[in-house]
Amino acid sequence: MQKILAWDWPVRIGHWLMVGGFILAWLTSESESLRLVHALAGATVMAVAVFRLVWGVIGTRTARFSDFVRRPAAVHTYLLGLLRLQPAHFTGHNPAGGWAILLLLGCALLAGASGWAIYNDLGGHWLEELHEGLASAMLLVVIVHLAGVFSGSVLHGENLVRAMLNGFKLGHREEAIPSARPLAAVALLLWTGATAWWLVR
Repeated sequence: MQKILAWDWPVRIGHWLMVGGFILAWLTSESESLRLVHALAGATVMAVAVFRLVWGVIGTRTARFSDFVRRPAAVHTYLLGLLRLQPAHFTGHNPAGGWAILLLLGCALLAGASGWAIYNDLGGHWLEELHEGLASAMLLVVIVHLAGVFSGSVLHGENLVRAMLNGFKLGHREEAIPSARPLAAVALLLWTGATAWWLVR
């Protein structure tokens, strides 16, 4: 195997926007004076999640759900290999990581929608409890995801965090994506900025 381009710009930028947005939203969740900052951070996460759903259908090969969302049996096989410290290598997301992404996107959308309703004085105490529960569930999935990134980096001898920065992973030449899709990344940034502003205006 060799270093190949595996992650396009929309996947990488979207990933780090969600990371930053989630951290900022979590840190400002209890501050009334930073309510607008919290709302903007949450709206950013939700906007990126919506874009990612679309990109998961029309994006580059490794970005598509069809490439990494696999049956439970495949997840089971991968996790058994992980327990034996010999997990199978995947150029894109591994089977367990694929389901983690679906959970993260689902939590982001539901937490964002409930947060938007609360921001607009809709619902009641039950909605606040639901919003906090979804945020906590998302944090739990993030922790599991980080554990997977760490174990994958160690066992495969490649820095997966760096791969999500520069786009390059170990793989076979024919598995490389043909382009980083910079114009789609611009579309992501415009969509995210406009959507976040519209949601909290």
